[in-house]
Amino acid sequence: MTRSEFSRAIADEFGEAYGRTIVRDVVVTALGERTADEALSAGAPPREVWLALCAAMDVPRERWYGAGRPEPKRA
Repeated sequence: MTRSEFSRAIADEFGEAYGRTIVRDVVVTALGERTADEALSAGAPPREVWLALCAAMDVPRERWYGAGRPEPKRA
């Protein structure tokens, strides 16, 4: 997951404004008691941050995988 895919996943799941607030303000234990912004700034992979944030915010597991990527085209 790239940083832009992370940003898109956050916006898709939480909305633009609330997503920015979550990334900036929610302290996540799995990220070493840091916010998503702090973890990303420290070099944590965006995918790792996304999964930790999903767990912390009780996002249903079926929405964790592939988030931030375009849906596959159906035949």
